[in-house]
Amino acid sequence: MWPWRSDTTDHRPTGHSPVPERTLILLRHAKSDWSGDEADIDRPLNGRGRHQAPRAGAWLARSIPGIDLAVVSPANRARSTWELVSAELGRTPPTQVDDRTYAASAGQLLGVVRDLPDDAVTVVLVGHNPGIENLASLLTGESVPMPTSAITVIDLAGPWSNAGRSPAVLRTSGRPPAD
Repeated sequence: MWPWRSDTTDHRPTGHSPVPERTLILLRHAKSDWSGDEADIDRPLNGRGRHQAPRAGAWLARSIPGIDLAVVSPANRARSTWELVSAELGRTPPTQVDDRTYAASAGQLLGVVRDLPDDAVTVVLVGHNPGIENLASLLTGESVPMPTSAITVIDLAGPWSNAGRSPAVLRTSGRPPAD
């Protein structure tokens, strides 16, 4: 169960093609630990994050038929989140660690999306706020809260290079419960 937009109801408008040309899955890293003296990029997941990430992975495994590529921030917490999420998928897609995604603005993340390979139809982008939340809003025109471990699924028409220039529709968003 997800605390908001709790189902996987198709939020696309009537008449929208049932099969999007591209699916972008935005995943904010799981809850991290602030207690150490390590640099921000080196912060690990905390216990809650290690609990939530596999639940996010289980949701993806049930809800998304196949992921072609994962693009992950180099931050320890993002890489650890993806490791725990991908372990639930059955098949781990090719994964790229992209330095451009760390501490990135929505505009910088949009550049990453526009550079995605054409043969990747469904892509997960694992990153950080505020950039990842702002990217969801930039693409869909909707306010999309993205607390830790949140997932937002966006359908895009056309090639990745047109992201932000062509219609994008919020399919669903939410996160695993914190219990």
